[in-house]
Amino acid sequence: MEGVMMRAPHSYCVAVRKTSGEIVTDEKLSPKVSEKYPIFRFPVFRGLGTLGQALSIGMKALHFSANALLQDSDPKAAKKEMSSGMMTLSLGLSLAFFVFLYKFVPLYLATALGKVFPMVRGRIPFNLVDGLIRMAIFLAYLYAMSLWKEMRRVFEYHGAEHRVVFNFESGLPVTVENAQTFSTFHPRCGTSFLLVVMLVSIGVYTLLPFDSFLLKFAGRIVLLPLIAGLSYELIRFAAKHRGGLLAALTAPGLWLQRITTKPPAPDQTAVAIEALQHAMALEKSQGGKLVIA
Repeated sequence: MEGVMMRAPHSYCVAVRKTSGEIVTDEKLSPKVSEKYPIFRFPVFRGLGTLGQALSIGMKALHFSANALLQDSDPKAAKKEMSSGMMTLSLGLSLAFFVFLYKFVPLYLATALGKVFPMVRGRIPFNLVDGLIRMAIFLAYLYAMSLWKEMRRVFEYHGAEHRVVFNFESGLPVTVENAQTFSTFHPRCGTSFLLVVMLVSIGVYTLLPFDSFLLKFAGRIVLLPLIAGLSYELIRFAAKHRGGLLAALTAPGLWLQRITTKPPAPDQTAVAIEALQHAMALEKSQGGKLVIA
């Protein structure tokens, strides 16, 4: 059971391939959050609005994919579905795991190193070490995941999504043959965003005037929205000023996609095309601009 999600400015579609080979889709309207709440049109806030909406859509897409998996594994139980409560619990556990692995562990290790090496205790070196540990954990985790057979399939669908987006944006007819000729590395990938978040967090955490472990840890949690908003603005600016210093800072995200994207098979690319076509058809029916969100 594998699938892809494609987003247009006011709609999205999830396409999932069942074990039988059939592709099922779920397309829905999703107006921009800034159109409903004007505050999300301003810098930093617009990043939070975009990310919040992306998370909401991602949860709905995951819910659809999970239910399709349940029904595909047990055809007799056509009404079998994963409850919203289970999805909320899964999200909560994922968030707790994220805070522990990327906030608590790096801070704990940097603090321990500071007790052994006095040079690490200064605010700037401490946060540099903390940030380097965080990125090392992130890279090691991604690499370990890429070795897992099932996750490699996910990364192949990720590559299919990027190829189809490139194909669509090139103006060429969107076909499996055309899409397969494009790169799997896309500058607007969420992987790039995560790496920029980690770089921005080093600078923001350096400004915290705290010495105690608990206050540093609390600050890392409380400042997550600010860091996410600033990272969004950085990527947005870099996209408009290609070739500048800020654009160079986002380049490592493209390198990281050597891990998170893999060349897809033609049938995987076909699923991505199906998702794109349904999303664009819904967008067109609402008079929206036919672009990838």
